Amino acid sequence: MVDVVTLASPADESFMSLAIEQAEAAWRVGEVPVGAVVVDAEGQVLGTGYNRTITDSDPTAHAEIVALRAAALHLDNYRLPGLSLYVTLEPCVMCIGAMLHARLARVVYGATDPKTGACGSVLDVGAVERLNHHTTVIGGVLAQPCGDMLRRFFRERRTKESTK
Repeated sequence: MVDVVTLASPADESFMSLAIEQAEAAWRVGEVPVGAVVVDAEGQVLGTGYNRTITDSDPTAHAEIVALRAAALHLDNYRLPGLSLYVTLEPCVMCIGAMLHARLARVVYGATDPKTGACGSVLDVGAVERLNHHTTVIGGVLAQPCGDMLRRFFRERRTKESTK
């Protein structure tokens, strides 16, 4: 079950701002602007990432996966207990699945995704009781700027495509 903002802290907004910076980096290279940051309990950033699906010709190169891979390499361990992942858009099924496998303590997202969101919008994968691991999910942190960035990106993309 997703807790929408009530469990968010000022630190959550600060880390989401870092994820927004990653999303901006994605936009600059023509990727869908989604960014992610993995931090430990002391607030140290262990991994960052932004969407790289087009750049890398890799359908799994979502921002969350890129950040998880960076954190796992940093720690030399695929298990990431006690860590939090901040992402500007509600994770999809693949990404929340990877987060559960990594044993993250928390997932904090910005904008909801009404098309592929797997933390409550379309599906709620983390709420499946039969799964062997669960994580705290907090949604809606800096939702407005996260959502606005995505809307601007797709508006610009549609405008460019219609002028071709």
